[in-house]
Amino acid sequence: MSPARALDPKLFDATIAAVALLAGPEHRLIYTNEAFTRMFGSRPVGRPAREAFPDPDSGRFLSVLADVRATGRARQVTGAREIDPGAVDQAARFVYSCSPVSTRDGSGILVVAMDTTPESRALQRYEALVSAVSQMVWVLHADGSMEEVVPGWEQLTGAPWVGRADEDWYAFVHPRDRERLGGAWRAAAGPGGSGVFQCTFRIRAADGSYRHLSMRSVPILQEGRVTEWIAATADVEDTWGTHLRENLLAQVAAASGGSPEEAFAAVVEVVVPELADACLILLLSHEEWPLPANAAVTARRVASATRPGLPAPPALLGQRVTVTETVREVLERGVPRTFPLPEGGPVPPDLVPAVTERWLVASGATSLTLVPLVVEDIVLGYAATSTNGDTPLPAAADVELLREVLHHAQRPIRKAVDLQQARRTALALQRAHLTRPPDVPGADLAACYEPASSSHEIGGDWYDAIVHPDGTLVLDIGDVAGHDLAAATAMGQLRSMLRALAWHKGPDRTPATVLSMLDDVAEGLAGAPFTTAVHTHLRRRPDGTWHMTWSNAGHPPPLLVPAHGSPRFLTGSGEDPPLCVGPRIARTSHHHTLEPGDTLLHYTDGLIESRTSSLADGQRRLAEAAAHHRDEPLPALLRLLDELSDQRDDTAMIAFRAGPAPTPRGPSGRAPRNSVDTGHGDRGPFAR
Repeated sequence: MSPARALDPKLFDATIAAVALLAGPEHRLIYTNEAFTRMFGSRPVGRPAREAFPDPDSGRFLSVLADVRATGRARQVTGAREIDPGAVDQAARFVYSCSPVSTRDGSGILVVAMDTTPESRALQRYEALVSAVSQMVWVLHADGSMEEVVPGWEQLTGAPWVGRADEDWYAFVHPRDRERLGGAWRAAAGPGGSGVFQCTFRIRAADGSYRHLSMRSVPILQEGRVTEWIAATADVEDTWGTHLRENLLAQVAAASGGSPEEAFAAVVEVVVPELADACLILLLSHEEWPLPANAAVTARRVASATRPGLPAPPALLGQRVTVTETVREVLERGVPRTFPLPEGGPVPPDLVPAVTERWLVASGATSLTLVPLVVEDIVLGYAATSTNGDTPLPAAADVELLREVLHHAQRPIRKAVDLQQARRTALALQRAHLTRPPDVPGADLAACYEPASSSHEIGGDWYDAIVHPDGTLVLDIGDVAGHDLAAATAMGQLRSMLRALAWHKGPDRTPATVLSMLDDVAEGLAGAPFTTAVHTHLRRRPDGTWHMTWSNAGHPPPLLVPAHGSPRFLTGSGEDPPLCVGPRIARTSHHHTLEPGDTLLHYTDGLIESRTSSLADGQRRLAEAAAHHRDEPLPALLRLLDELSDQRDDTAMIAFRAGPAPTPRGPSGRAPRNSVDTGHGDRGPFAR
């Protein structure tokens, strides 16, 4: 390649642009034209640049020269000079470019300057205008570089100005806003876009909090081509906060029109994703306040929501947690509390149900905030919200807005309270009928009842157990159709009639006969709706086995969990129709033998029903769970099985476990000295 041809400076003698030529490592000035002299005054040709340009503000110019020589790349810079020192508005503005060239004296730099004072004064007026309404004004050049026209970035963020629209700049943008911000810019600046960009997004401030900025950018065209964008940016945090608060509160108020479940679901949808990445609401099982000091109070999840991009929340199964001292303190103080979570680390135990703890870890939760739900000085429960992934931890202002929104959810929550109070009498009536199971020699017995999660639904489920003088054990499980006070009242009547018939006729009547008599009485008195039930007799044999006889009136079949082997449902030769549909239908008794250690479970359909699966799937889950926990004491077994329910319907269960075979007697008729009587097994509050 031939050497570059030396530039002849005489080419610039008549140009209107100011031109200077410098050469050598000291940037010796070898040429200036008349336009340059008019703009910058006479300069001594032949002297190094530091001597030819001794002006106080020439440092930037000299550094640009050094950079061009070192890198071999041209630079374009704006500058200013005083026309009349001390005079107002007498600064001339110019833009100059420095380009590497070859001169007769070796490598050099060509300086070309243009006076932009008229345009600059127009820009000054624009700056003054936008400064009155904007915190910052930026200029974004076509190459992605940015410069501040009206400074404010460092004051807002506490960091030096970021001169390019790259990862360093986006690091200050809230993670949840980056994709939306980039999409809005591509839509405006891309092919077919209007060129006008407008977006509201959050920037991390110097104190670590995020503030909302509104930015509007318009293109600057030259010869039909966009050369740069002027962006006016205003801090709209206060306006945005007011608008968001009003919008959220309006949404919460609108939630009062549906059922309590719908209201709670609407509340969490309002909170997510504006105020949190995930939110769940847990209601206390105890209706007294303050909570009794020694009461085993639980909280149950009734609604949840997660932002897009996170794993789906667990189903409404097993979403229950015992209220610990930490949660009690939050509820009693009535003040939200945030728990920062280590990345990938464990969640503090017993703040939320175990399945939710696992979800928080799996979804990369970084914080968990508990907010008490208070209505008229009554604490109903609490909301638990989380931040996940790269979402920053909530600031104090975020938590306060969250608390305010949940506080204004009082109207739908108040409706839930009213409905809970309305069913309190029915629940008291129902629980009065659900007596403690009796003592059963040679066996264990346990029962439980769990009302539906819906505060306006009152179930008709019941269980019962009586022991005849001859030792025959009678077990009942039943379900009256309906979820209201009428169903609860009918349940009480049917249970009482069945109990009286079973006792009066004694164990000599078969279960089928007893159910037929109940069907006839209920039909004659016209006091009961559609009802399902299982009536069972259990008699212990001398060898420790139990003879089971039962009749099933359209109810889910009993579950047998043998001491060894797979659980199975006892269907006998088939189910008979429910009660109160055909009183003269012949009913059937079925028979089975229970071995020592076998467990028999009677349950209602609330345990196996689900919106998302069939009854067969529910029965399969029940059998698997019972097999997994078969060695648990009966009260613990029932608590674990209750977690299978989605709580949409009330659930009743009564479980029987055959004790070990009788201990062989010695010749004297006494048991061996070291024998242990385990006939009653482990007893819980509802075990005998």
